[in-house]
Amino acid sequence: MYQVTFSEQSMLELNKLDKLVQLEVVEPITSLKPADLEHPREPLGHFNRAGQSLYRLRCGGHRFYFETKGQESLHVVYILHSNSLEDFLLRNKLPVSESQLVEQHSKFWKYLESLTK
Repeated sequence: MYQVTFSEQSMLELNKLDKLVQLEVVEPITSLKPADLEHPREPLGHFNRAGQSLYRLRCGGHRFYFETKGQESLHVVYILHSNSLEDFLLRNKLPVSESQLVEQHSKFWKYLESLTK
């Protein structure tokens, strides 16, 4: 088993959830074993992006994007809702930075809101 740490973005996403839902969502990542990472199978995936090796783990309606830190630790970089714009961009490995993700997210939702007026 690994020690799991969370980025600021991932903690913000977790804190939006009910405490019981948090436990359900976090359980799959806390029970990962080294063998799981060596040979990822659904719901776990692996990809490289800008020289960084990231894993994706689907947990219900969320996706955890994380990296290994040494032999005993995982660091969750992002927690994204499945079917969101950010998740789509990360899954398709499009060349965008974290700040671009946030910028595109807010512009996207403002655009959708303008359509309803």
